[in-house]
Amino acid sequence: MKTTRIDMVKMNSEQVSEVKAERQDGWRETIKTVVYAVLIALVIRTVAYEPFNIPSGSMLPTLLIGDYVFVSKFPYGYSRHSMPLSPPLFKGRINESEVARGDIAVFKLPTDNSTDYIKRIIGLPGDRIQVLDGVLQINGKAVKRERVEDFVQKHNSARYGRVRQYRETLPSGRSYLTLDLQPRGMADNTNVYVVPAAHYFAMGDNRDDSTDSRFLDHVGFIPSENLVGRADMIFFSVNDSARIWEFWKWPMAIRFSRFFDGFG
Repeated sequence: MKTTRIDMVKMNSEQVSEVKAERQDGWRETIKTVVYAVLIALVIRTVAYEPFNIPSGSMLPTLLIGDYVFVSKFPYGYSRHSMPLSPPLFKGRINESEVARGDIAVFKLPTDNSTDYIKRIIGLPGDRIQVLDGVLQINGKAVKRERVEDFVQKHNSARYGRVRQYRETLPSGRSYLTLDLQPRGMADNTNVYVVPAAHYFAMGDNRDDSTDSRFLDHVGFIPSENLVGRADMIFFSVNDSARIWEFWKWPMAIRFSRFFDGFG
């Protein structure tokens, strides 16, 4: 059977159409895959875990600058701040659970409801919190505080300094390390703070270099609704010894020993 030029043109146009259709189907599948992946990531970030990096030294020695932590969303229940961009879909918390004293929590700064802070929960609703001569007082009783070996702090890739370090033990028996940069810090002696209902009192472990609930105009009491989640584990850590383009220094900059450290 003889094939005419018209038949060949028709066949070529059909083949082109098929190729175009396959390409369109490919693009549609790619877009669907990306959309599904984004939705799954958003769900995980909202209801399960969200990664945060540590940009400051307010939680030294527990958290170092350059640590990356997983923050679990489910221990305290869910508020609008559990979701990206904190959409005002509802007030309060859904499935709210008790916060344990000593937890390291991420919360939205009460003064702007947008900035993420990470501190240790020290005061629960109804507690009376005070600091006297650098010693934490909970409901009129001094928290046990023991001097331990100095913390060696890296300042700027060349100079090191020693900082007084203490082990603080809460009435529950939970303990952690704190730093005392100076013997008479600006918040080493405070008034008594009475924690309101549905609020919490948070402090950084680096007591003389932490803007926290002791400073009422800057942070103050943390509304329950502002809690984002509980920091559970360090999953990555890197120091400042390598710049982004110095790839040959990356292995030396990674703190492998801190991977998967928890905060019991």
